[in-house]
Amino acid sequence: MYPAAFDYHRPGSVQEAISLLQENPEAKILAGGHSLLPAMKLRLAEPGAIVDLGSISDLKQLSLNGGATIGAMCTYDALLNSNELETMFPVLHEALAWVGDVQVRNLGTIGGSAAHADPAADIPAALVALEAEFVVVGPNGERTIPASEFFIDIFTTALEPEEVLTQIKLSAPDGNVVSAYEKFPHPASGYPVCGVAVVVTRDGSGNVSSARITATGSVYVVTRLTGAEDALTGTGGDASAVEAASERATEGVSEFAGDHYASSEYREHLTKVFVKRALNRALGN
Repeated sequence: MYPAAFDYHRPGSVQEAISLLQENPEAKILAGGHSLLPAMKLRLAEPGAIVDLGSISDLKQLSLNGGATIGAMCTYDALLNSNELETMFPVLHEALAWVGDVQVRNLGTIGGSAAHADPAADIPAALVALEAEFVVVGPNGERTIPASEFFIDIFTTALEPEEVLTQIKLSAPDGNVVSAYEKFPHPASGYPVCGVAVVVTRDGSGNVSSARITATGSVYVVTRLTGAEDALTGTGGDASAVEAASERATEGVSEFAGDHYASSEYREHLTKVFVKRALNRALGN
């Protein structure tokens, strides 16, 4: 099916993009297009205008200097080809490698995935586990949103309608940090029925000083699994500690996603299983 008619704009700067959003209240931003364009073809979305960010070169920059500053229009492929990014943030690299196919990875963007906030997306789980910061620019200037406040609900973020996500910032790993991303993919779409990202820091004695464990796919918005984090923190990170963490993984989660393929009860079970798998691999158990 063809999409409804729309005006097409290709701004050369972020400020021009913001101006276009102000002039066109029904406009939508086009990043990689893998979510917006199919929705438009199905007439699930009928924006009056499209603001394509593809010509804004500043949004495609990747800077690695201790931490990482990732332009929102960096493609999955560009990030996967960065050996330094893989070394510094392996959990993000693993999540990126799970996304789509070659065509999707060559056009899809990390900022597009974050701003779309699909409840079954790989990238948000890694970004929340890494405590990313999202830099956005709008009519009132620039602001930074921590990952814990960025993802609000299904397809909903803290971005205002006239704001543009410009950068994603990751702090340099501090201390002995290990991580992993594990997922159970849907056999048709490849999206995670359940995905789990873990980032664990050990102190000088080898004990777990902090843990950040996130779930995607099994929940309607990427979620920190604080029960599992609390259970693991302060332990030696051995198999018994991981078992205890996995048993508490669903603690405090108000609702699990469910559909005709996988019920909420099954996704709740998968969350425990994949917390265990991710932690054991990260910790070398």
